[in-house]
Amino acid sequence: MGKIAFVFPGQGSQTVGMGKELAEQDKKAAAVFQAADERLGFPLSSIIFEGPQDTLTLTTNAQPALLTTSIALFEKIKEAGIVPDYVAGHSLGEYTALVAAGAISFTDAVYAVRKRGEFMEEAVPAGQGTMAAVLGMKAGLLEKVTEQVSSAGFSVQLANLNCPGQIVISGSREGVERASQLAKEKGAKRVIPLEVSGPFHSSLMKPAASKLKEVLDGMQISDANVPVIANVTAEPMINKEEIKQKLIEQLYSPVRWEQSVNKMIELGVDTFVEIGPGKVLSGLVKKINRHVNIFAVNDVASLEATVAALKEE
Repeated sequence: MGKIAFVFPGQGSQTVGMGKELAEQDKKAAAVFQAADERLGFPLSSIIFEGPQDTLTLTTNAQPALLTTSIALFEKIKEAGIVPDYVAGHSLGEYTALVAAGAISFTDAVYAVRKRGEFMEEAVPAGQGTMAAVLGMKAGLLEKVTEQVSSAGFSVQLANLNCPGQIVISGSREGVERASQLAKEKGAKRVIPLEVSGPFHSSLMKPAASKLKEVLDGMQISDANVPVIANVTAEPMINKEEIKQKLIEQLYSPVRWEQSVNKMIELGVDTFVEIGPGKVLSGLVKKINRHVNIFAVNDVASLEATVAALKEE
């Protein structure tokens, strides 16, 4: 058997009720949700379990909510004795990966991502920035499109390189609209505007990054126990100084997800376990490489089935 990677989802995977059944059945999982409520000073868990969806989806709530639910599931996998060789997370999920790797404490991470959400919201007034998914276009060609639009004075850039033929662009509303139009003219199959509150992973997030640095400066960050594949470089990182630097850069840099998955495969990973709500990353991994094993752990049943399958191997 090859190596195992744990991967953790980012914003967009949140659903009301996620983790509720697990918290009801398991004291350790319930303690994770309780610890989040205590650290943040408000009942995040009731927003997660009861909703409403639009409150949960606010960036400032969605980020800590996803981290908390993913870590509650991760604790159960850890308890079963399954240990990853590598970890990675998509955008926000990188924080979850760092908690799993022992580089940041859970309570520090939940506070940091709550603040990260606030800073991202403040960086660009609502409605002035946006994102769009561009389907069926190569990264190099799309990058030329965004550079052309940006040099005309409308900020836009590549934000998430998710899998072959699926790249998200981010920037000012006009920048994204112009780049979307130009991408279609140059052969993109489809462009789908995304329901997001801001231009994440674009240069417009630089003001948020300097505020985030202050929060991270006040936190204890340790060297990771297992290598974390960084969003910014798609390379493994362990060193605490590098981890901090990459978290700051991550806010305004593209998430190199396709490259990250390929890097892990190159390093001998043949089994990916997505830990957290939804199956977004499982779908992306499949599109990147059909020959690896993929498990999605998002509730009690999938958790039990995954643990049983991995123990057999």
